[in-house]
Amino acid sequence: QMLNNNWEVSLVEDNFSKLKINDNYKEIIDKESDKFNKESKDKLQEAKWLIKNLRDRSITILRVSRAIMKKQNDFLDNGKLLLKPLILKNIAEELDLHESTISRVTSNKFISTPHGIFELKYFFGSAIKNHDGNNHSSKAIIFRIKELIKNENASNPYSDEQLSILLMDEGINIARRTIAKYRIALKILPSNQRK
Repeated sequence: QMLNNNWEVSLVEDNFSKLKINDNYKEIIDKESDKFNKESKDKLQEAKWLIKNLRDRSITILRVSRAIMKKQNDFLDNGKLLLKPLILKNIAEELDLHESTISRVTSNKFISTPHGIFELKYFFGSAIKNHDGNNHSSKAIIFRIKELIKNENASNPYSDEQLSILLMDEGINIARRTIAKYRIALKILPSNQRK
């Protein structure tokens, strides 16, 4: 959400964040510990650890989400065409976490943006350099290919070579065979089968 002209990332409150140990039980176990066996005390300790771990997990998800969205500010403002190339290592180094932690935190976690709901993993993608040295996200290019094909003249669809030329005119230097690979990933037929 937008706050004071800046994007703000927040967690949707879930039931885990409302977990707490019943004060009455905790007080009874603390005050009359000699009446309780080791198993009861261990259960109390396990409950404390569970709550702590869930809080830590929420904090990590929030930190990672904020770091990703900070890098994807142009996407938040203007949409998929402005996705930035981003790799797990970038976020891991910035937050001083292991790449496997970033991978785990972004799997099956979703974020609601002005342009739809996306899995956090969606924001990671390889870079493609254009002729002026700037990088484009492969996902942004895939989205652009999809848009060009969606808006093409149905009786005269673009060939992969024509798509390559159109993208080159937009400053995106991409080979015809790469266009074909992305088109296949999008499950779009070649031009001679789209007529």
